[in-house]
Formats: sequence, structure tokens, C-alpha cells
Amino acid sequence: MTTESPRWAKSSYSNNGGDCIEVAPNLVPSRGVVPVRDSKDPDGPVLMLHPAAFAGLVEFARRAAV
Repeated sequence: MTTESPRWAKSSYSNNGGDCIEVAPNLVPSRGVVPVRDSKDPDGPVLMLHPAAFAGLVEFARRAAV
């Protein structure tokens, strides 16, 4: 078991008035997941996405221009 802490980051495209997410990609190598959270609620729930699911989310957002 790893005790590595998530290092949260926002996209450089997130200057949109606060409607953004944060991700902790540093946990992919050690845990095999991409943690995702609402940047407005850092103590709220965290989604743990498989890297392929996260890539799908990014592609959806890109195509939907969300």
C-alpha cells in the first residue's frame, strides 16, 4: 500500500469562472487511478477514474466544448 498524497492540479484552460475540476495524475503509476474532484469543493467527494475512463472524459469535454 502506498501513502503517496495526491498532488492536485487544474488545467491551464480552467480560467472559466470556477466551473472546473482538479486531477491528481501523480497517482496513476502507484495506484492505477486518476483522482478527480470539484475545485470548488476540495473536501468533497473524489472520483477515482481508470486512466482510460479519464481519457474518455477529456475527449468528451473536448468534443462537447464544455
